[in-house]
Amino acid sequence: MKYSINLVLIVLFFACGKTIPSDPKKDPIVVEEKDGDQDTGSPQEVVVSFDDPKIQYEGRVEIEGKDGAYLYWSGTAVRLNFQGKGVRVSLQDFSPNNENYFYVIVDGQVQGKIKVDRVRRFYTLAENLNEGTHRVELFKINHMNAGYGRSYTKLFGFKLIGEGKILDPSPLKQRKIEFYGNSITCGRSNEDDTDTDSPASIYENNYLAYGAITARHFNAQYHCIAMSGIGLSIGYTNIIMPELYDRINPFDEIKKWDFTQYIPDIVVVNLFQNDASVLNTPSYNPSEFQKRYGGVQPTDQQLVVKYQKFLAEIRTKYPDAHIVCTLGSMNAVVFQGGRYTQIISDAVAGLFDEKIYTHFFSYKNTPRHPNVAEHQEMANSLIAFITDNIDW
Repeated sequence: MKYSINLVLIVLFFACGKTIPSDPKKDPIVVEEKDGDQDTGSPQEVVVSFDDPKIQYEGRVEIEGKDGAYLYWSGTAVRLNFQGKGVRVSLQDFSPNNENYFYVIVDGQVQGKIKVDRVRRFYTLAENLNEGTHRVELFKINHMNAGYGRSYTKLFGFKLIGEGKILDPSPLKQRKIEFYGNSITCGRSNEDDTDTDSPASIYENNYLAYGAITARHFNAQYHCIAMSGIGLSIGYTNIIMPELYDRINPFDEIKKWDFTQYIPDIVVVNLFQNDASVLNTPSYNPSEFQKRYGGVQPTDQQLVVKYQKFLAEIRTKYPDAHIVCTLGSMNAVVFQGGRYTQIISDAVAGLFDEKIYTHFFSYKNTPRHPNVAEHQEMANSLIAFITDNIDW
């Protein structure tokens, strides 16, 4: 059996059961099919449009009234079951620069990364398969971020290679989990081995971030609402999580997400890292400090109230969900003698809600964002907490 991923392909590893290399740039690059959608192909090839119900989406994806499936958030997954020897996908990225990467997963095995071009093209995800039943999945490993020049990707559809048949989607996983967070939850720089904490797309991998690892452990559906630099009350961005959490498109403040489409069993909130940083040094974002606080440092009680207000919004959307409030594993978890863990603890205690918990990650005590190994440690900690405390 042979898999290939063509057109700006970063080949990671082709043997099942092996560790995926952390530096895909060292592997060969294969470039093919430069004509993209102008490729005529075989008349026997089966084409399936982005809005076909046999394509399964996971995440906040916008399709209705659109000319393609708009893939915004990191952790968004697209799956297709088929009979045939191979499959291609039509994609286009709309980032000014720093384009999006996707993991390609065939029959449950990660095959590599593709970097999506700003020109609409077909990408060969798998070929020369046996003639059985197969499943291909695209997993978006980058998040949208205006500061990084990174936007959304549009999926137009799939095309089977040669003769084949599109099959019904597999049943969705019964458990559901949702994460709200910042760059840590995105997985920013977790594959960066240059010691520069680079925000480049190639170094960010949400599939290997603690949230996605936790979701896979519990065989749960996964939604990730996260943006680098964001805070709960203030951060490095000009938007805070209470203004972002209900959007379908992070850049569109008008159109809102329909929360009835996905009701998680567990919600994980990992915020306050950026609040702690900017409040400690307002010069990092003076306009936001003036906008949010009038240039005056907030009291702990003010921050407690803001945290409670956000949790109340989540509770309104999900009356029965378990909500895990966490922090870490960067320095906010120990900053100023644990000020922010205490604020979170006080906020949770004051709500008198038996389904809202606190669980703080251990401080990683290393510079920069968590790497892949540190994300695994965070996932192990969160998995153990959920296993011990939540019956779902």
